[in-house]
Amino acid sequence: MTERKVEFLLVGGGFASGHCATELRKRGAEGEILLVGREPEVPYERPPLSKEYMRGESQRSDAYVHPASWYEENDVELLTGRNVMSLDTAERSAKLQGGDEVRFEKALLATGANVNILRVEGAENEGIHYLRAFGNTEAIRKDAEKAEHVVLIGGSYIGSEVAASLTATGTKCTIVMMEEVLLSNHFGEEAGRFFHDLVESHGIEILGGESLQAFEGDGRVKAVVTESGKQVECDAVVVGAGVRPDVMLAQKAGLEVDDGITCDAKLQTSVEGIYAAGDVCSYDSVIHGRRLRVEHWDVALQQGQAAGANMLGEGKDYDVVPYFFSDLADWASLEYVGPAEDWDEIVWRGERDSGEFSAWYLKDGKVAGCLSVERSEDLARARELLAEGTDVSADREKIADPGTDLGEIG
Repeated sequence: MTERKVEFLLVGGGFASGHCATELRKRGAEGEILLVGREPEVPYERPPLSKEYMRGESQRSDAYVHPASWYEENDVELLTGRNVMSLDTAERSAKLQGGDEVRFEKALLATGANVNILRVEGAENEGIHYLRAFGNTEAIRKDAEKAEHVVLIGGSYIGSEVAASLTATGTKCTIVMMEEVLLSNHFGEEAGRFFHDLVESHGIEILGGESLQAFEGDGRVKAVVTESGKQVECDAVVVGAGVRPDVMLAQKAGLEVDDGITCDAKLQTSVEGIYAAGDVCSYDSVIHGRRLRVEHWDVALQQGQAAGANMLGEGKDYDVVPYFFSDLADWASLEYVGPAEDWDEIVWRGERDSGEFSAWYLKDGKVAGCLSVERSEDLARARELLAEGTDVSADREKIADPGTDLGEIG
């Protein structure tokens, strides 16, 4: 066992840690930086896994935060394929897989999230996939190449994106989901209907209002059975049943956790000098006036940068309005700012049937969220109005009129 000391310990080999390391060096941090990740890859972004990488349109390296050489060139020590087994917050030390011990001054916990595994009859059959890493995508793609029919479990981002990607590359797909309308858990049924109809128009069958009961197979999955008794024959399955934040390390270390690692508005955990970012971070949002935990690419990037700045004494509240995006093959690109916890009404700007519109979610007369399909220009002003808490009650008609300059609102 060896013992050493670093200034900054970044736990988790994903997007948040990669951008935290970048921010530390950008701001002139001179101390040693150690980034420890359990995956064998350098830090990378995950959205391509269900999109262009799934379709074979990009390489692994295209998703990297930086090429491997960047870490050596910027004096960031990168340990891939290694777990941090425990943290002692009082002693400011961490034990790594293999027995090494590292003492640190400040730390970032960006341990991400783990997929929810379905525990149903037949779940042990081969051909049932979950998506979280490059290897998962490659296994799905390999099965899909020889499959006549793939079933997607879940009507959220993973289910819809993978179904679109596989359909675009020639595989027949069916989505089985508990909700009646695709993506309605995020955007409501009215907006979700646009995406629902869109994917159906490209040949994807959707079985809404159906809960999974079991998988059938003889060592390899042959069918999906729903609780209502429907049986859908298939050659492979991709499950998108959500994720849960990986709080195990933080919890064992005595940090406060709830739905994620509990952080203040500066992304600092319950222990001074230890921060969290990305999927695992549950923070006090000064924008929303409530606690948020957001599982998306841009939030991991922004929080990684903000945590790095605050580790160097910036002392600034994290005040970035969360941004989301998703692509359904080349059929539609959606962007969203929010997230709206609930809303009183939706104001539509543009024609939904045209595939170019924005949906403004209002709560008590204020912007709570905005969904854009091919109208990215609307998001910037929506984001400003949301952050400012501007009452737009008197501006509904202006918002709804695509010819109105959004700068006139508020």
